[in-house]
Amino acid sequence: MRSVGVGNWKLGVYVAALLCAAATVSAQRPVRSAQQILEQLERDWVEALQRNDVDFVNNVLAPEFVSTYGDGSRGDRVRELQLVKEFNQQVDKWTVDEFTVRVFNETAVVWFTQRMTGPVQGKPTEIVTRYMDVFVNRDGKWLCIGSQSTKVTAK
Repeated sequence: MRSVGVGNWKLGVYVAALLCAAATVSAQRPVRSAQQILEQLERDWVEALQRNDVDFVNNVLAPEFVSTYGDGSRGDRVRELQLVKEFNQQVDKWTVDEFTVRVFNETAVVWFTQRMTGPVQGKPTEIVTRYMDVFVNRDGKWLCIGSQSTKVTAK
């Protein structure tokens, strides 16, 4: 009878050790919030545009994606991917900031500001654009279903 008690004690120590190890591993990998994931996704999207990385952007866009561009025109997924492929502007400095993220269950809206500085007709120029992107979470992956951009003209 005594050996059963010792066996249970050893099993208890073994289980406790496993739980401690699992807690240590999970503590080393912090869980990112939806806000952090979406902000990083937006930053990665901008970097993908700079590299003409159509594959990355293709993985961000939902099949039903629609964008309204700064000039009022609209484009679908195919048009957006073509713009990524053709992007060839010289940008000396590119920043993305002023994030506001609102998550509503499996839907999120992300507002942010993009600043691009580079030469326009030989003069350094800053172009500021505000974006609003709408994402849906499908099978644990955030996909953009809609985007709207507005060029900031007021000083």
